[in-house]
Amino acid sequence: MTARVGLIIPSSNRMVEAEMVPAFPAGVAAHVTRLRMTGTNRLAFDQLLPRIEDAARALTDARCDVVVFHCTANSMEGGKTGEEQILATLAQAGAPRVTTTITAIQRALSALGARRIVLITPYSVSTTEHEADFLRKAGYDVLSAQGLALDGSDAYCATPPQFWHDRVVAAARPDADAYLISCANISVFRRDRRSGSAAGTSVSDQQSGRDLGCIAADRLARAASPSRTSVCNEFRRRSRARGVGRLVAMRGE
Repeated sequence: MTARVGLIIPSSNRMVEAEMVPAFPAGVAAHVTRLRMTGTNRLAFDQLLPRIEDAARALTDARCDVVVFHCTANSMEGGKTGEEQILATLAQAGAPRVTTTITAIQRALSALGARRIVLITPYSVSTTEHEADFLRKAGYDVLSAQGLALDGSDAYCATPPQFWHDRVVAAARPDADAYLISCANISVFRRDRRSGSAAGTSVSDQQSGRDLGCIAADRLARAASPSRTSVCNEFRRRSRARGVGRLVAMRGE
């Protein structure tokens, strides 16, 4: 039996389908819906919610077991209240299980036991500080927050994984529990384990955070067919080979 994960992503995103979806194991299918909601298409939060609901309904038509609102800045824009509103909107659309980018990241950090965070983003200083403020209010100690101000989605997608590895190494500090590379539209899958090793701690990038949606889908699939081999174990094997990092390896154990 196939477990289905539905992803609502910005229309400009080119990395989720290229890097995250191919890392899903056998038995988990991804279904993607796009929304015009970033850059010049950015919407006020109250205008975005109805569109999220429509997108979630489309994914429930595909019988998705988990529906994810997969956009970094928008999932944090309204603070904790905004996160809860998005989750409620997804549920209202009929999704059996729901999460957002920041919800999954917080679960990822919790799985790692990480409270002292170094935040690295491709965003402007103001957007990065907004994310840092969200994390602080959620109880994390943000040791530093670096916004690299890349020039929009084209630059995000064109930046090679080595760039992010080098930024993590440059930001290394002995009191950090984890380094959060915050963007779903950058290429990080092939570098995050190496970066964490070089920095002396773990890396929880956003792609890894959303891979917890795969773990949730695994639980649903196993509930539907308890005799099946756990896709978590297969995901652990494949993700280690691909370099997804300690987070998913831990969750698969």
